[in-house]
Amino acid sequence: MSDLIISVSGLRGVVGSSLTPDVASRYVSAFARRLNASVGERRPLVIVGRDGRDSGPVLRDIVVASLRACGCDVLDADVVATPTIGVLVRARNADGAIQITASHNPPPYNGMKLFGPSGRVLDAVSGAEVRKSYMDQESAWVSHDRLGDVQSVQDAHAPHLASVLATVDREAIAARKYRVLLDSNHGAGGALGCELLKQLGCEIVLVGGVADGQFEHVPEPTAENLQMITARVVAERCEVGFCQDPDADRLALIDAGGRYIGEEYTLALCVQRALADPTTRGPIVINGATSGMSEMVATEAGVMSHRSAVGEANVVDLMIATGATYGGEGNGGPIDPRVGMVRDSFVGIAQVLDLMAKTGKPLAGLADALPQLAIHKTKVTLDATKLSQILAAVAAANPDAHADHSDGLRLSWPGEWLLVRGSNTEPIVRMIAEADSPQRASELCESAASIIARLNQGV
Repeated sequence: MSDLIISVSGLRGVVGSSLTPDVASRYVSAFARRLNASVGERRPLVIVGRDGRDSGPVLRDIVVASLRACGCDVLDADVVATPTIGVLVRARNADGAIQITASHNPPPYNGMKLFGPSGRVLDAVSGAEVRKSYMDQESAWVSHDRLGDVQSVQDAHAPHLASVLATVDREAIAARKYRVLLDSNHGAGGALGCELLKQLGCEIVLVGGVADGQFEHVPEPTAENLQMITARVVAERCEVGFCQDPDADRLALIDAGGRYIGEEYTLALCVQRALADPTTRGPIVINGATSGMSEMVATEAGVMSHRSAVGEANVVDLMIATGATYGGEGNGGPIDPRVGMVRDSFVGIAQVLDLMAKTGKPLAGLADALPQLAIHKTKVTLDATKLSQILAAVAAANPDAHADHSDGLRLSWPGEWLLVRGSNTEPIVRMIAEADSPQRASELCESAASIIARLNQGV
């Protein structure tokens, strides 16, 4: 589990093992090499931020020093959410950014996510170029007279806050005086999340607001990991619970009764709201692992829906290509182009509250009114060299399904589907299925898991 993983938009590893100061510095230099080539004679301007992990300050020092040693000027935003970095890139006309984060991974992990000048994570081509420069050990170190400078960003959250607030009816939300639990779990979302909710007139119960990485529960915001939070929502008499992952690009929902509504519903509710508004009604993009709820909402609204490969960069690529007015991933990451082309928990918070206020319905009622599908997700540790063999075996065992090999293996039948794919960020294979009942969705995943188990055992 300590292998360094380099994906489309960055890298992730275990601090002190696969992610060392040398690895971090060489990866930053590979990114800087690309930036230097893109700006000509001037110095590139790069924004650096981090989530709340305890290894973040050390990695920030390494990243900032490495960028300066490559002739880049740095704006240090310190602790900010990943979507905030995207907004800052545009607000400050920066040439790129590095967000130091391991997203939902356990505490030993950290990593870097790379952004381009448009404020989105790097696309696949650009990410591949950086990876190749890193693997080829191509550096961008400069002489003493060309070293970059560093400045701190003042009020780093302000542009993001303004952009999110502009997408909702602040007065309508404030009039409801919602009592809200915000679980930032000692990640990067607490500061902006609290200010956003204050601006929306909410009474706030904050859990894990200090960004020190001392997670109160396992960081991935799943039903299993949020049992203490669901109980807290009820005990504190809150009308909704908002749960962020450590870098605050994902959002899970809990209703007033303590029911885990989840991450898939975050996107579906945001899509529903967007398509009900003529100014944002248009094509949507989701990925191949996202619930069909959003597709059904789009069909009912009479607009096109498109599916991309899994990964934020792939969703954004297809949103741009199709002129989509909304998009996102079913892991609780809505993408509203008016704010930025980055998954954004704060967009989810504000727009779910807006939907509640405008309809007068509680979260439970809104969720229950959506198409009722059951999604099941599981994963197993896997040697990456066996992945192609496993995908072929799963496809062969399901000859009645329509097979799509564009992103792992996606098998689809009328009303149900199964996706089996290797993770971009962990040495695992993920199995995600959706059907009309939890039992059937679980059965689809278990059928693939049993094939994987047999192959791993050499049967």
